[in-house]
Amino acid sequence: MTLTPEARYLQLGRLLAEMPDWVGEGPVSTETNAWLGRAAALVEQSADLADTIAFKVAAQNINGVLHARNVQTIKSIVYAALGRAELAAPASVQGAFIQAGGTFDAFVAFGHAVESATTAVMIVDPYADAIALTDFAIQVPEGVSLRILADKEYHKPTLKPATERWQVQHKTSRPLEVRLTPKKTLHDRLIFIDDELVWTLGQSLNAIAARAPTSIVRVNPETAALKLAAYGALWEAATPI
Repeated sequence: MTLTPEARYLQLGRLLAEMPDWVGEGPVSTETNAWLGRAAALVEQSADLADTIAFKVAAQNINGVLHARNVQTIKSIVYAALGRAELAAPASVQGAFIQAGGTFDAFVAFGHAVESATTAVMIVDPYADAIALTDFAIQVPEGVSLRILADKEYHKPTLKPATERWQVQHKTSRPLEVRLTPKKTLHDRLIFIDDELVWTLGQSLNAIAARAPTSIVRVNPETAALKLAAYGALWEAATPI
């Protein structure tokens, strides 16, 4: 089945976000083989014949003396495929995937996600800390109500003092409320915009894109409706920090 440009871009981005660690030579795990199979199918749709053949040769010889060279070949071909797919994708989804080390790119992508908010933004991040406020939430437009939902056990100690200082300084110009759910209740990292749009975060904001590729992607309307209902209920049951 031929993918649309948008679907091809999103699938390649998720593929890169889930890339194996490639730690040294040795037997290839079932998970790595599954990843290579998905990658081969996407490369076949996204690359020219030379890259497709080179990818297959590298994948077939990944466990050998040329391990490092073959890993680099695989990475280069998949990243090139992502670049081509991004150029062909709609402008609304371009820039959704962020390479390892692209912490500023993650900052910019978050800003693009929240800039349209007019009434409310809710950030769901089990491991939220002060960075969620100092580096990211500060980009939410002034006057928009901000909520952060974190895990009672896994949020970082800096979240509470940062919340208190935010509330003292911004008062009603940037209203903020933070609540905590019971341990392991939260299974996603999300941004809700005006109780209508939903974006997924590939990683927690406290280290987003620092060591591995990640994504900030808008979900489809059907999924958004389900997330809004589920996390609205979690918010109502959560405890203020």
